Amino acid sequence: MKHKLFEPYTVKDVTLKNRIVMSPMCMYSSDNQDGYAQPFHLTHYESRAAGQVGLIITEATAVLPEGRISHEDLGIWNDEHIEGLQKINEGIHRHGAKAGIQLAHAGRKANLRDEIFAPSAEAFSASMKVPTEMAKEDIQRTVEAFREGARRSKEAGFDVIELHAAHGYLINQFLSPLTNKRDDEYGGTRENRYRFLREAIEAVKHEWNGPLFVRISGEEYHKDGNTMDDFIYFAREMKTQGVDLIDVSSGGVVPAAIDPYPGYQVTYAEQIKQGAGIDTGAVGLITSGNQAEEILQNERADLIFLARALLRNPYWPKEAADELGYSLEGPRQYTRAW
Repeated sequence: MKHKLFEPYTVKDVTLKNRIVMSPMCMYSSDNQDGYAQPFHLTHYESRAAGQVGLIITEATAVLPEGRISHEDLGIWNDEHIEGLQKINEGIHRHGAKAGIQLAHAGRKANLRDEIFAPSAEAFSASMKVPTEMAKEDIQRTVEAFREGARRSKEAGFDVIELHAAHGYLINQFLSPLTNKRDDEYGGTRENRYRFLREAIEAVKHEWNGPLFVRISGEEYHKDGNTMDDFIYFAREMKTQGVDLIDVSSGGVVPAAIDPYPGYQVTYAEQIKQGAGIDTGAVGLITSGNQAEEILQNERADLIFLARALLRNPYWPKEAADELGYSLEGPRQYTRAW
């Protein structure tokens, strides 16, 4: 039997040894609150690479201090962050895995002591801070921060960049009519709402010619939110701009009750893949090798993004290989137990 989960995947000049991706997950472990990588990060990411994950994407990494989700997030807003990120990548690359970084800005969902910014001056919830509506100068400064983040990512040795345009964070706030109430060229029509992401992609590509992914929320769980037609429009625009893959999650734009079930977001990845003719990644309660294999064999997505399953088990690829009857080569140091 052909095992697609363990087939290589090539994008631009980067080849992943399999289709298993570690999804970005906040670790809240920059204890000194200045965005620097800590010993925990080195161990955390290298252990998943030793477990034979094909691509490791680090947690949401803030392009500006006010773009952090929390004070404990990783940052990439100055050159001094590069050294720690390089060390993370050295550990990942030691085991034949590729390294990705998720460049992010939290917008109104930044849970910080300082001033926060968003497309519109509306809080996420009654318990959250009201953001300052971004002036044109703030938008330009933030787009420039994404460009600088891409430059630093290249210097740090990352293989893939992913832009975080999901889960109700800044780019998602511009994309969604639920959160973007602007009446200038960055608000109103979906073409205008896409403008910030368009400019961020252009800025990143000025510094980066490697694989470029974008994570979006393919369902906003609100009747007045973006529809699948809107998401396919955005995906087509991204493809035109040279984005290689859309990583499709859901929710987080506004408070909503979500009832998850196994593979509950896969259909969004499938619809965008078919509707926009672009590669996609599926994520969300994917827990077994058989489930992952079905998604790939039926061409519902091209990569499998795993989050909590890899928190529970850094060696999930071995577990999936055993389930599928595939002989997965492991780390030399672990041969006697593999």
